[in-house]
Amino acid sequence: MSDDLRYKRVLLKVSGEMLRHPDGEGICVERLQSMSRAIAGVKRLGAEFGVVIGGGNILRGNTASDKGIDRVSADYMGMLATVINALALQSGLENEGIETLVMTAISMEQLAEPYIRRRAIRHIEKGRVVILAGGTGNPYFSTDTAAALRAIEIQADAVLKGTKVDGVYEEDPVNNPNAKKFDSLNYIDVLSKGLRVMDATAVSLCMENSLPIVVFNLNGDNNIQKILRGESVGTIVS
Repeated sequence: MSDDLRYKRVLLKVSGEMLRHPDGEGICVERLQSMSRAIAGVKRLGAEFGVVIGGGNILRGNTASDKGIDRVSADYMGMLATVINALALQSGLENEGIETLVMTAISMEQLAEPYIRRRAIRHIEKGRVVILAGGTGNPYFSTDTAAALRAIEIQADAVLKGTKVDGVYEEDPVNNPNAKKFDSLNYIDVLSKGLRVMDATAVSLCMENSLPIVVFNLNGDNNIQKILRGESVGTIVS
């Protein structure tokens, strides 16, 4: 079946916000299960999958820094939050019968394998979903940048950024219901217009390596499957 796919190996980037409990912080089990089912459904098509998940539902490094915590310490705390989410997603995927592995940029051997590029690629080639936690392992870099970097390293065909909205708009569609949605953009437009696709470092990395970014609604029906099959979903940046 994978021969029919437009993108055979992808890196899915999802924010920790996608797991946030509606009543506050932490992990919403129902959202975790929904995300796990969506990824499992796509994995059964034969696609090769890496996942980078943020930690914003637990702690954001820049927010903690604004409240007085040392910025470097705050960023490391945010990286640890991504590991918590990665372990939760691993459990959710395994409940769906999908073999997974968590690799982290920060050494914690009792919980996960250290991230080693060649080893990550081998796991993906063996059909495992590899969840890449701990960001880049360095402060001052977002999980968007980690997603772009890891996608390039594992030789992914595209970065899929799952969000709560169905693409990229000229303005926030929540504040302006008449805001124009873009079906496609080039990297320079994203950078020059300051569009909220991924942070500038991540977009620049993708541009330099000709790596497409697809921004889409993760909660839409079978959206990941549609993207892999080449259907027009969300906004593509290329």
